[in-house]
Amino acid sequence: MSEKRRRIDQILDPAYVVNLTGLELGELRDRRQLAADVESELSYYRRMLHGRMDLLNFELARRRGDEKRSLIEALPEILGAGERAGGQTGRVRGEFDLAFAGDGNRPIDAALQDDFLTHVYDLEVSELEDILTALTEAEREVSETRRSIQVVFDTVQQVISDRYRETVVGDLPD
Repeated sequence: MSEKRRRIDQILDPAYVVNLTGLELGELRDRRQLAADVESELSYYRRMLHGRMDLLNFELARRRGDEKRSLIEALPEILGAGERAGGQTGRVRGEFDLAFAGDGNRPIDAALQDDFLTHVYDLEVSELEDILTALTEAEREVSETRRSIQVVFDTVQQVISDRYRETVVGDLPD
């Protein structure tokens, strides 16, 4: 595999899962880990997008009169809505080699680089709705890519599981 290609492109290349049964166990584990790392990054991006979408939805509700609190007053509740019991937020690492970091032309680049939150009160409702639409599209793209990465992970995992099963069954006495 080319080291110059993005990790996400390597994983989504159909060649990534071709002839897996012929690979050494170490190579299979490396491929599985790479898929797991990229899937975790995509999960993290989704959470970031959902947080921004939640903030915009709150602000739109506030402007419709459905919410009396200010965005700042509701911020802890909005941002804490995605946390799991016990403060666990999943298996996402703290630092990433950004799978979608690029030239800013993809929806995820624009969505995560936009500083709309710094001037949300200055934006018109139509502008907020446009930003929410862009965030929704970026989230859809990330989710689809994440599902594709999960299929690759599962494929590699199945080959590893089969290999272990063959080893254990082959070692059993008759």
